[in-house]
Amino acid sequence: MSFGAFIRERRLARGLTLLDVAAEVELSVPYLSRIERDRENPPRDELIQRIAEVLDIPSDEAFAAARRLPPDLQGRATEVVAFYRRFAR
Repeated sequence: MSFGAFIRERRLARGLTLLDVAAEVELSVPYLSRIERDRENPPRDELIQRIAEVLDIPSDEAFAAARRLPPDLQGRATEVVAFYRRFAR
């Protein structure tokens, strides 16, 4: 599932409109709509974190949907990949 589809699914499950989320995250409605429709790449890390908070999504899930490591793990990518490979067998 794409990041946009993930966000849209979670927003609808919470009964929120695009306007509700955009206002809380301080984004324009058209920009958030483009993200949800995959017309934009996942936004910068700070926005992913804020969207996750508004939608009550664990931030790790939001970053995984964006196919990105959470900021606290980005400097440790080699270690994270090695750990994953060791336990994914």
